[in-house]
Amino acid sequence: MRHRKKINHLGRTASHRQATLANMASSLIIHKRISTTLAKAKVLKVYVEPLITKSKVDSTHSRRTVFSSLGNKNAVSELFREISQKIADRPGGYTRILKTGFRKGDGAEMCFIELVDYNLNMLKSAEESQQKRTRRGKAKKKDDAAALAKKDKVVEKTEPEAIVEDEPKAEETQVVETESATEASVETETEEKKDEEEKASE
Repeated sequence: MRHRKKINHLGRTASHRQATLANMASSLIIHKRISTTLAKAKVLKVYVEPLITKSKVDSTHSRRTVFSSLGNKNAVSELFREISQKIADRPGGYTRILKTGFRKGDGAEMCFIELVDYNLNMLKSAEESQQKRTRRGKAKKKDDAAALAKKDKVVEKTEPEAIVEDEPKAEETQVVETESATEASVETETEEKKDEEEKASE
């Protein structure tokens, strides 16, 4: 039975295991990505993430605590200067394990373990996917705006034509009225002449 065996001893004594994990954690902090076996990566993840969480509070006590676990001044300064600023808004889950296959010699399962905020390829792909989604939304809005603008132009074009059509009709009515007035005046003149001739004959 496997009771009370939560810790993977990695086939090492306590001091050897502590030295191995401190070495690997320092390499991960300095290089941001290392290749190792899957068993070691799982143990390293549990070992290094609490140290990264402690780096969020930049105090003398937290520096000494981290240094007692790592034993590397360069790794401690890198952790508190650069990495702590990048992971300030991340509430845990600072590392990622990517399986890469099996080792040729002994068939051990290999993997990469890396800091999440330093994988530029994955960050770029995430940003591109977000930009594509926003572009689609903006395109729809632009299409709607263009359609509204076209409708406004059509309305503007139709209104002047209606005005232009109305103006000639008014002129035609004026011409008809003038013609009818001239005809009426001519008729009245002819009637007056006839009356004068009748009076003269009497």
